[in-house]
Amino acid sequence: MSDRAAASRRLAPLAYGQRQRNSQWRSLLAASGYLAPAVILLGVFVFYPLFRSIYLSLFETDFMARPIFFMGLEQYRELLSSPRFWESLKVTLLFTLYTVPTGIALAIPVALMGNMQIRGITVYRTIFISTIAVSTAIASVIWQWMFSPTVGVMNDILRAVGLEPIRWLQDPKWALISVAITTVWKDLGLNVLFLLAALQGVPDELYEAARIDGARGWTLFRSVTLPLISPTVFFLMVVGTMDAFRSFTQVHIMTQGGPLRSTSVLVYSIYRDAFINFRYGFASAQAVTLFLILIALTLIQFRIGERRVHYQ
Repeated sequence: MSDRAAASRRLAPLAYGQRQRNSQWRSLLAASGYLAPAVILLGVFVFYPLFRSIYLSLFETDFMARPIFFMGLEQYRELLSSPRFWESLKVTLLFTLYTVPTGIALAIPVALMGNMQIRGITVYRTIFISTIAVSTAIASVIWQWMFSPTVGVMNDILRAVGLEPIRWLQDPKWALISVAITTVWKDLGLNVLFLLAALQGVPDELYEAARIDGARGWTLFRSVTLPLISPTVFFLMVVGTMDAFRSFTQVHIMTQGGPLRSTSVLVYSIYRDAFINFRYGFASAQAVTLFLILIALTLIQFRIGERRVHYQ
C-alpha cells in the first residue's frame, strides 16, 4: 500500500502538468479560431495584394498582368525620373492640403455648436452627420451637377451676388479645388462625429474652473477645449492624410484626371497605367512607392504632431 501511495504522489504532479498543458493548448486553439477570420481577411485583402504588387513591380508584364521578364529596380528608376510622377505627387500633396486642414477647421466649429444643450440640437447634429451615409460616388455625382457651368447651383449663387460664373471642372485652376470641396463636404460628417464625441468627453468641472479664473470665449477654447480634443484632431489629421492620398472615386467621376492632368492624383495615375495602358509592373511600382510615401508621412506626423497632443 505504501508503495502505491508513493507512486501516486509521484504521478500527481505529472498528471497536473499534463492537464495544464492540455488547457493551454485548448486556449491557444480557441484564440486561433477567434483570430482566424481577421487574419484570413487581412491576408487576402491586404498582405497578398501588397506582396503581389512588390513582385509585379520587378517585372515587365503583359496585358493579363503576367510577368514576362525580370527588370529589377528599372521601373522604379523610370518612375523617379518621370515628370508625370512628380506632377501627380504634387497634385496629390495639394489635394491633401486643400482637404485635410480645411475639413478639420470646418468640423471644429460645427461640432462646438452641436455640443450645445439647446432645443432642436439633435436635428442639427443629424443634418451635419448625415453625409456619412452618402457614398463617395453619389456625392461626386451630386457635386458634378452643382458645378455644371450651365445648370449648376454654384454658378447661380455667383450670379446672384454679381460675380462671373466659373468653369469649375473645366478650368485647370479650379478643377482640383472643386474636387477638394466635394471631398471636404463628404468627410465633414465623420469629422464632426469624432469631434463631437471628443467634446462630450471634456469634464464640465474644467470649464467651471477656467471660468472662475476669468477664461472666456477664445481663451477658454484655446486653454481647455483644444488641448483635450487634440488627440482626436491628430487622429483625424493622420487618417485624413491617408484617405486624401488614396482618393480615386471623386476624381474618376468628376474629372477623369483632367483638365490637363490638373487633378491626376497618384492613385488615378496608377489606375491609368494599370487598366488603360496595361503597364501593370509600372503601376505596381507606383503603388509600392505610394505605400512608402504614406509610411514616411505617417511617421513624420507622429514625430512632429504628437508633441502638441495632450493625452489625459
